[in-house]
Amino acid sequence: MKKIALILPRGEIMGSAVVGPYAIFTQANEFLASQGQPPAFEVQLVGCERHPSFEEGLFRVQPHRQLAEASGYDLAIVPGFTCEVGPMLSGNKPLIAWLKEQYEQYGTELASLCSGAFFIAATGLAEGKKCTTHWAYAREFRARFPGVNLLSDLIVTDDRGIYASGGAYSSLNLVLYLLEKFSGKSVAIWAAKAFQVDLHRRSQKPFVIFTNQNAHLDEAITRVQEYIEQHYAQNLSIGELASRFAFSRRNFLRRFKEATGNTPIEYLQRVRIEAAKRQLENSSTGIGEVMSDAGYNDIKSFRLLFKKYTGFSPTEYRNRYQI
Repeated sequence: MKKIALILPRGEIMGSAVVGPYAIFTQANEFLASQGQPPAFEVQLVGCERHPSFEEGLFRVQPHRQLAEASGYDLAIVPGFTCEVGPMLSGNKPLIAWLKEQYEQYGTELASLCSGAFFIAATGLAEGKKCTTHWAYAREFRARFPGVNLLSDLIVTDDRGIYASGGAYSSLNLVLYLLEKFSGKSVAIWAAKAFQVDLHRRSQKPFVIFTNQNAHLDEAITRVQEYIEQHYAQNLSIGELASRFAFSRRNFLRRFKEATGNTPIEYLQRVRIEAAKRQLENSSTGIGEVMSDAGYNDIKSFRLLFKKYTGFSPTEYRNRYQI
């Protein structure tokens, strides 16, 4: 039997990241019992404070154990949170130390759901290992933990006892992955059907919403971004943009990458693809016209780039997401 600790950190924790995994693991035990098999999991809620509440007080949970008295688990699962990263990490230093100790001294494997990856990365245990988190946190995660191999396109990663999942409800895909790993595929398939979770979903790409990367202080680069966002359908080049905003080419490339995390061409592509996504969602315009409106004139290149950033062809994307 696998002994699992479902951690309740201090702060604004996602209620779904506690209730969902707890329900799936406990219901899996009931399914096994119905098949004449022994339970596979013992799940305990481990609190970092005596009466944790989350979702702005909407939920309150009574933990089975307090962090200081909890130990000896096969797996510890850390849920995601909904507030700023810095205060969550500084307010949960005892938890970070506990995770590190359990992994190193007792062989406890660690799993993070959504933004919970920040807690595990803060232990230093994820250095050089594959990890994922919600796509919206990817840039901050890379800035804080550059030594972690962040694969933010993936929904599930598994690397030497460190598991991670993508954001929000896609975290349940990691729970199904762990079910299959620890108790067999038949249990995972049953849970996927019972909880109506797509067992084979692998990528976060279709769910990414590209937002303007303007959380920086370089006003000149902000002006370039605004120009790209207003003129993305035009034939823009690095040289033209650098000249228009009085940069040398080399300085322009360096400052743009430092400010936004993308090269200018990557940024232009993402703005164009986001525009194409909106048009596919909200109109019946032909793919060729969508391509042209987004600033492309080569259908092959457009399809390749669209699939690179969304995981789907333009037609597949429209069939899934058209309003």
